[in-house]
Amino acid sequence: MLACQKHLFDLPDNVVYLNGAYMSPSLKAVSDAGIAAIQKKARPFNITTEDFFEPVEKLKAAFAQLVNVPQVQRIAIIPSVSYGMANAARNTPVQRGQTILLMEEQFPSNYYIWERVAAEKGAKLKIISPPPHAAQRAVEWTARVCEAITPQTAVVAMAHVHWADGTVFDLQEIGARARACGAALIIDGTQSVGVLPFDVQAIQPDALICAGYKWLLGPYSIGLAYYGPLFDNGVPIEENWINREESHIFQKLAQYQPEYRPLATRYSVGEQSNFILVAMMQAALQQILAWNVEAIQAYCQKISGAAVEEMQALGLILDQSPNRAAHLFGARLGPYFHLERLREALLAHQVYVSFRGDAIRIAPYVYNTEGDLEILIACLRQAAFQ
Repeated sequence: MLACQKHLFDLPDNVVYLNGAYMSPSLKAVSDAGIAAIQKKARPFNITTEDFFEPVEKLKAAFAQLVNVPQVQRIAIIPSVSYGMANAARNTPVQRGQTILLMEEQFPSNYYIWERVAAEKGAKLKIISPPPHAAQRAVEWTARVCEAITPQTAVVAMAHVHWADGTVFDLQEIGARARACGAALIIDGTQSVGVLPFDVQAIQPDALICAGYKWLLGPYSIGLAYYGPLFDNGVPIEENWINREESHIFQKLAQYQPEYRPLATRYSVGEQSNFILVAMMQAALQQILAWNVEAIQAYCQKISGAAVEEMQALGLILDQSPNRAAHLFGARLGPYFHLERLREALLAHQVYVSFRGDAIRIAPYVYNTEGDLEILIACLRQAAFQ
């Protein structure tokens, strides 16, 4: 079992940061990697041709290991989820009259592009709502998704973990239903990959898109994506030099190449060799792999278990599904709490969570302790109606 890893982060002792789903704090090693990369860029004569390629390939390999992808060339470097989704949407077959399935209150980066595709192709968006109660929210919402997938479904575009309330969808069940009906499965893994196990071989998504600045512990404006065989011969949303064959031979760059480098390489962003962000992202993934994702999730479960029971005793409503994630969960306040009093208590104790509708989104990590969750419980008690 992991011990608390707060010493590896630059977090003040008087701050209770339970908001990793908003943005992760940087590991000290990640900051150090960024600083070293900045200093290297100050002397560009030390940057070689290999620096454009080798760090990128190492980063792809680390992500491939994290999500169990045997072929590193199926990984692309992206600047954002919206960029990765745009590549997927451009190359996913959608016919007039078909349906694109989305989840209610899906994060906008995985909504707007499908809205555009539906408008351009004459397809229909179908939004799958959650069950009205929260006791078995994940199980019942997954069942609703599977029931909605039919042979008329072109795409199921969704998250693994819902960003607002932490609902964990059963992607193996959904994926099996999608394949049976010939629908593509496009996953936003931003709120799960790196902290909750994700196995591409088991789930078999057609694409997996992840921002790097949350549970992958990386900097802002870099992410990683997996593209499966559906996209092997697709057309990327931008044409950049480094994604073409023989791009590593600088003296031949003006001998324009019609062929892309293999598989998902074509979908990587221009200037993917970003010497600063790639170095930082690599340092982050190295630490996550060293900890082991299963161990991270187990640690979050250990420190939050008692707090979840206390929240339920206080009257908060939480999903009781057996596969509820421990790193991100929504606690609905119901009629028992004074919202402004809660905000004031959290501010006074420097407790950081997110408010999403009538719920607070709690997102602990390996820099937290059971004591941090106890401080949160104390704030909830202060805000409860007497």
